[in-house]
Amino acid sequence: MAELRIAVDADQDGPGGRLQPLGEGGQPTGPIERVRDLAPAMAERERAERPRWVWAATDEVYPRLLPQLPASRLGRCHDVKLIEPLLLAHEGLYGEPRSLGAAWARLQGLPVPEDLRLGLAEAETDAHAQDALFAPDRSRLGPGVDSLTALVAVHAEQLRRLAALPEAVRPGLRLLCAAESAGGLVAAEMTYDGLPWSIPVHDALLEELLGSRPTAAQAASGARPPKLAALAVELQEALGGRQINPDSPGQVLRAFAEQGVSLPSTRNYLLRQVDHPAAPLLLRYKELSRIYAAHAWAWRDAWVRSGRFRPEYVVGGVVSGRWASRGGGALQIPRILRGAVVADPGWRLVVADAGQLEPRVLAALSGDPGLIRAGAAGDLYAGLAADAFKGDRARAKLGLLGAMYGQTSGEVGPLLAVLRRRFPQAMGLVEAAARTGESGGVVQSRLGRVCPPPSASWQDVTAASAEEGEDRAGSAARSRGRFTRNFVIQASAADWALALIAALRRRLAEIPATPDGGRPRLVFFQHDEIVVHSPRLIAEAAAAAVTASADEARALVFGDTPVRFPMDTHIVERYADAKGGEKADGDSELDEDETY
Repeated sequence: MAELRIAVDADQDGPGGRLQPLGEGGQPTGPIERVRDLAPAMAERERAERPRWVWAATDEVYPRLLPQLPASRLGRCHDVKLIEPLLLAHEGLYGEPRSLGAAWARLQGLPVPEDLRLGLAEAETDAHAQDALFAPDRSRLGPGVDSLTALVAVHAEQLRRLAALPEAVRPGLRLLCAAESAGGLVAAEMTYDGLPWSIPVHDALLEELLGSRPTAAQAASGARPPKLAALAVELQEALGGRQINPDSPGQVLRAFAEQGVSLPSTRNYLLRQVDHPAAPLLLRYKELSRIYAAHAWAWRDAWVRSGRFRPEYVVGGVVSGRWASRGGGALQIPRILRGAVVADPGWRLVVADAGQLEPRVLAALSGDPGLIRAGAAGDLYAGLAADAFKGDRARAKLGLLGAMYGQTSGEVGPLLAVLRRRFPQAMGLVEAAARTGESGGVVQSRLGRVCPPPSASWQDVTAASAEEGEDRAGSAARSRGRFTRNFVIQASAADWALALIAALRRRLAEIPATPDGGRPRLVFFQHDEIVVHSPRLIAEAAAAAVTASADEARALVFGDTPVRFPMDTHIVERYADAKGGEKADGDSELDEDETY
């Protein structure tokens, strides 16, 4: 049975818009319908026909509809702006403008307008800039172009381009396009529903960590909260008593040098190796200073409304397909403040974390029987240690992470030699990806997300250095090899996570509401971790939906693989009470900025 699609063109002013039914190939199959109020009209069509909604961009249309939609909401969509860059990358046009106006211009052979862009710092500090950042990008269509005509034509062209892809690529990219569009729905709904945030608990945590809130005048003058100020004094005394600004790396490094401690930087991993009383004080100061700057009172005033933290999520905001956020630090909530995430009375938080996700992705991608066997018992690193490292879990973990992230120096080198002997398929996969990157090629995720090609400056460095016989070419090549070896794993993990939240969103909608109409909602998503806010009476059903969705995502993305992706799931009142969100044994992978 052919899938019904309906194109949606929302009015720029007012609640109305136009709808047009489309066939499976994107061709119009009926007249344009003008409606006064899109939300109820679309809700009625959703109940009766369950179409796939086609629009220029989810973040332009869906947030306007959500306040008026019934609890069931919309099921599926095709997001032109999210799908366009996936297709462009396969056509060798990585990083080209992706708006409806840009896609229309390419289709018509017209000059392509740049996407509307605004600096993050400007958007966070200026209310008018925020409005511009999140405003519909209609200005990208040329004067006199009918937006619905452009939408229908661009959508049909995207379907044609998908169908023209090689058979080896097409099914995976179709799934990725559907999952990316579903991610757009999830992102808008998470912003609308918000993450429950207790202001009294947050105040108590800040008071304990930082002391009382500085007045507006004190904050404007740069005064620190009492406990942070006292810690700065204690650090200064530990470094010989000379007045320093602990927020100035240069001053701190000079002060350490005067104490006989030479440091190249103040990065945390270096400070943890320093045997000096000032080192732990600086680590603590940095932690509290980040909380004060990024998640204290001013942050809450800007981002917490009506007891909910409502950030703006950016689907596919990182090249690997991971999400980002526009302000608010949504994906970097400090663990020490997670106690402020408190379920409503009579509700619970279902917190689930996919432990050791990327090593399991490597096992599924490579089909390496030894690595698959290592993960079968639960703790993949422990299984790896028992198989190849005489039970030494720490060395097993260090070696495998080194293989995935391209770390070869120091202790890692001999560990990699063991891994190559015992797990040749897994090591062969990441090393082949590295060689592709070193030669200037591109690699893909499991579903077909293409990594960025090398920059022009990279090409210049490698070409010039090779001619001059310098080592810069080798260094640049190895750096890109580290990027591509990790991309195939991290981007494939992002594929799985997208499929997970798409499946979970559908399964949560299928759970019958409580007698008072309460429904479980996905309210937080971070790489490999999700939080569902659910009525207590159906929290167990929501937790079961998480487990089923993880298995569905495994089958969709990796097919018939014996690798399992277990979710460590907890039903709690406070986010901080969920062990799954803590990765207490230190199994969190490297940060995005360290791998890219």
